[in-house]
Amino acid sequence: MGNELLQKIEYTRAKMIQSGMANGFRHAHTIRLSEKVDALLNLYYAQVQPATKSSTTKN
Repeated sequence: MGNELLQKIEYTRAKMIQSGMANGFRHAHTIRLSEKVDALLNLYYAQVQPATKSSTTKN
């Protein structure tokens, strides 16, 4: 799931940049894509964070 999610993040990020270059970075479509990237990143970090915490607490 992590790799698939990273690919989705990168794809959406690229679309956001394309939209920003074509329509402007304050355009509604660009902002929606930015919000989607934010949501995907939050999901990714929510998945990665517990794994990181549990591996650092094991001694």
